[in-house]
Amino acid sequence: MVKTPDELALMRISGRLLAQVFEMLDTIDLAGRSTLEVNDLVERFITDDLAARPASKGQYGFAYVLNSSINNVVCHGVPDAGVVIRDGDIVNLDITLEKNGFIADSSKTYVVGAAPPAARRLVRVTQEALWKGIAQVRPGARLGDIGFAIERHAKKNGYSVVRDYCGHGIGRDMHEEPQVLHFGRAGTGVELREGMTFTIEPMLNQGTRRVVGEDDGWTVVTADGKLSAQFEHTVAVTARGVEVLTLRTGERAGA
Repeated sequence: MVKTPDELALMRISGRLLAQVFEMLDTIDLAGRSTLEVNDLVERFITDDLAARPASKGQYGFAYVLNSSINNVVCHGVPDAGVVIRDGDIVNLDITLEKNGFIADSSKTYVVGAAPPAARRLVRVTQEALWKGIAQVRPGARLGDIGFAIERHAKKNGYSVVRDYCGHGIGRDMHEEPQVLHFGRAGTGVELREGMTFTIEPMLNQGTRRVVGEDDGWTVVTADGKLSAQFEHTVAVTARGVEVLTLRTGERAGA
């Protein structure tokens, strides 16, 4: 759970490499590309350009390097040559990367082309909610502080927080302790200590927080068919507060 300074240095390398994957994706037009095409592009970039390993491929039997979740897909969308990203969609790309034995995990919801204002607002508020949670991270804080801040921001803006999936500790393994809920009561839960590394990855829905799993065993959609968005970063608890290990160039803390 708690990383040594040497382990944290290796986590920083993985996080910075993963940030570069999203920086590459930021430069391309997703509209008209199949989700499998994006998957293959990311795989080549991770393996050939970054000399790293896509950690999701083979994990729990998953055959791809990312999850691609479009519109009402909450999480775990499976890349497919027949699923094309369209102008007006929102699509979350969730990617993991391993280097030197340590894993980083991050996701971003992309607004594709002329998405309607309601979709853009959901994406913006979800990103804000992530940063509200990150702002709570410091030694002595509690995990419940993170969830409380996220849920308060979501509810204030008229959205619900998915409760079926959560953030998690991360390091040599993709999923370690503790679980990081995106709802809860301030002042409760595990106390944060310097050296802890974990993900914060809220999923906000336009409608009900209820979700439904599809028959492929992976894809999760909103129960009412309304839109869902997600953002995720891997963070470390530091003596002074928090370090966002997957922070992208040009991405300012808090936005």
